[in-house]
Amino acid sequence: MRKMCKLNRQCKGLSVLGAAFLSAALLGVVVLSGCMVGPSYKRPPAPAPTAFREKPPDGWKEAEPNDAALKGKWWEIYNDPKLNELEEQVSISNQNVLQAEAQYRSARAQVQIARSALFPTVSAGPSANAQKGGATPAGAAGLGNSKPIITAYEIPFDISWQPDLWGSIRRSVRGNAETAQATEAQLENAKLTYQADLAQDYFQLHGTDGDIALLQSTVDSYTGFLKLTQARHQSGVASGADVAQAETQLDSAKEQLIDFGVARAQYEHAVAILIGKAPAEVTIAPQVIKTEPPQVPVAMPSTLLERRPDIAAAERQMAALNEQVGIAQSAYYPTVSLSGGIGLASSSFLSLFTWAGRFWQAGGSVSQTLYDAGKRRGQVEVAKANFDASLAGYRETVLTAFQQVEDQLAALRILEQETGATQETVRAAQTALDITVAQYKAGTANYLQVETQQTALFAEQEALVNLQTRRMVSSVQLVEALGGGWDASQLPDVHVLSASDRGAKN
Repeated sequence: MRKMCKLNRQCKGLSVLGAAFLSAALLGVVVLSGCMVGPSYKRPPAPAPTAFREKPPDGWKEAEPNDAALKGKWWEIYNDPKLNELEEQVSISNQNVLQAEAQYRSARAQVQIARSALFPTVSAGPSANAQKGGATPAGAAGLGNSKPIITAYEIPFDISWQPDLWGSIRRSVRGNAETAQATEAQLENAKLTYQADLAQDYFQLHGTDGDIALLQSTVDSYTGFLKLTQARHQSGVASGADVAQAETQLDSAKEQLIDFGVARAQYEHAVAILIGKAPAEVTIAPQVIKTEPPQVPVAMPSTLLERRPDIAAAERQMAALNEQVGIAQSAYYPTVSLSGGIGLASSSFLSLFTWAGRFWQAGGSVSQTLYDAGKRRGQVEVAKANFDASLAGYRETVLTAFQQVEDQLAALRILEQETGATQETVRAAQTALDITVAQYKAGTANYLQVETQQTALFAEQEALVNLQTRRMVSSVQLVEALGGGWDASQLPDVHVLSASDRGAKN
């Protein structure tokens, strides 16, 4: 009979605990299906023209929607193995890219921190306390200091939870996930920026090689003219002034040739830093640019909104700030907090783990701010203003993107036309120099006329080399303006990020 009573007491205790946990579980289901206070996010419209004003250079065409020419490794369109080798090192060795990657991992971890607020917090604090009574009161007979030591053992498990009744925690989780998306887009933008910087420095370095090759050729030509003038002076046909002019012209060309070494070294050092190496570790062999810029596929303007990582970052930041509006508005509603605990307690360690030592407690509270002198209203207005500012920033980023594409399309078209005109000028200047040299040898022209024609030819040849370099650099800048083949679909899914940080890309 005593066993039956004991069993009934145990069942009754279990039923009380079970009812408490069942009630908490049911409340959790209601809470998780609760409302979300605040505005729903929808991407605002951005100014996007139906077509670019500037047309691609002659021979180019607009890319088809599925054109595969411009993808992730966009630098391969230049067909330069050395450039390919250098570009591959940017993502893994560039310190600025590594810094951006660490910032993305930090943003991803913030999602997990925010998500933890959706669940109860459980803590344990085992304790053991011993206590002995005070001195025996005067007049008490025979007791003295013989009071026993009282020992208390306790293993409590405390549970606390603030249900997300109004969606502020869920908005915080989603806002952090959207911030992580923005940080991922910023990482991709950093990669694109430094990859484009490397390509520009690479082509400017080889453009400098073209200047050096031109100057070396000019020095060789001027050396020949100096020998010719010296021979004519010895035969009494040319004056000493002609010889001095030829020597001055040659020495000036040699000075320029030496000076170009500074620019070349600086471009080489810049490339080294971009791939995360010390300048002393990188050597790039001289190479003159002889190829035309490749045709960069230019799609419709509307696709630019999905292909620019900086636009994607601005849009995701805007989405995150929209969540802040909802979080601020949720402060108008009451906050519910639940707490409870279960555990074991006994004055004897041996009986601590018996059924008799069990205990439990449960409670809850509701709090509501009745007066805050406009603090919550101000917080909502701040959140709305921040969203409006991000909206303006997003639209400005979009406009700047279209400007950059138009700038480079115009630059490539105009530079191509200028290159053709300069080539004609070079041919004319070469013809004029040949005629003047023939006249000088015949004695019908002086050396000043030869020098004038030589200077004119060199200026046009130098302009032609520089135009070739500028065209290659502009093509890189166009690729960068178009997003480098990136696409917003490569961002991690916000729902995956919100569910678990394991869904994020490494």
